[in-house]
Amino acid sequence: MSVWYKKLGPGLLYAGAAIGVSHLVQSTTAGAKFGYELVWAIIIANILKYPFFEFAPRYAASTGKSLLHGYQSLGKWPIYLFAIFTIGTMFIIQAAVSIVTAGLISEIFQWNAPNWIITTVLLVFCSSILLIGNYNFLDKGMKYVILLLTITTIVALIATQQGHTIQLIGHKVFFSFKENKHLLFLITLIGWMPAPLDVSVWHSLWSTEKAKSTKEVTSLKSALFDFKIGYWGTMILAVLFLALGANTIYGTGTPLASSGGAFAKQLINLYTSSLGNWAYYIIATAALTTMFSTTLTCLDAFPRVMTPTTKMIFPSIKRESLLFSFWTFIVAIGSILLIRFGITNMKAMVNFATMVSFVTAPVIAILNYLAVTGNTMPENQKPKRWMRIFSIIGIIYFILFSIYFLLKINL
Repeated sequence: MSVWYKKLGPGLLYAGAAIGVSHLVQSTTAGAKFGYELVWAIIIANILKYPFFEFAPRYAASTGKSLLHGYQSLGKWPIYLFAIFTIGTMFIIQAAVSIVTAGLISEIFQWNAPNWIITTVLLVFCSSILLIGNYNFLDKGMKYVILLLTITTIVALIATQQGHTIQLIGHKVFFSFKENKHLLFLITLIGWMPAPLDVSVWHSLWSTEKAKSTKEVTSLKSALFDFKIGYWGTMILAVLFLALGANTIYGTGTPLASSGGAFAKQLINLYTSSLGNWAYYIIATAALTTMFSTTLTCLDAFPRVMTPTTKMIFPSIKRESLLFSFWTFIVAIGSILLIRFGITNMKAMVNFATMVSFVTAPVIAILNYLAVTGNTMPENQKPKRWMRIFSIIGIIYFILFSIYFLLKINL
């Protein structure tokens, strides 16, 4: 293994969390609905969110602590606010990614059981991996998962370019800001593209955990190198998934299913009908690898952020490992109960989660900016002037677009 490859870790964990519903479901759906029209939305979302995700490895490498420490330096209110955001969204986000993964498992392995049962088995399996192997398993395993996903996605895309999918002109749809349905879809696409902004906090915690496990101090240069590989790699893969949807589904007039299992079956069957049955295992492997990595990293991340958050709110609590196990159990059980007794429509669940992430993005962006420019950050490691200006532009954009969205949905 080369030296540069050994530097990779938290950036690939970030990629594992990011490349999931936003790519397999949302990016593919964007291509299926509008062809290549929304490539610009993927690129702009990644560019505008870049500073706020970059602040995570920058802060961790510069201070040796996570962004939560930066939040705490601003006062108690950011920690309480972050806890409310996390608790308010973690069950539906974990349920959303888990139900898509369960749908793929059901389709690929022909397991005709209710979604909540498959999800239960999946989350118990993931919880066992995390409680036994914890960070080391994620750090080592995710490198191979991302490599496998990238290869299979590229092979599938090349195959579609050589295929002969017939697009029916009458079924083509063109994106319009005047259409409320189109705007709502754009919001859900951007909300998790490349990932919700609170994933930046996860990244900073993975960075500090890697430093603990390796007992080495990571330089700012190495941390940013790792981050950029993961970040821009996720953007490229998002465009590839959009292209897969555009090449195989767009123009056929085929509506996409709303349930996890039906969507998985439809997605794989549409690809194989265009490419041939030989492509089944390539598409299936890429899809299942994508969603399993997202399910696993999310299930690691929520307990990982809630453990120090809980300790900051209740300083008397000392047993960190017990807290991590507790929150892992809470997230898993809450997600299972939500799927069993709550929302069963995959599209509704995903759309709600992505819209919440979009609306809360300005708050997380502001907190990250304040943390990385605050007193706990070494002066020579703070973002340069152009990055600060660009960050402010991004914050203004998030606020205005969120207000515009809230006004539109109330009309």
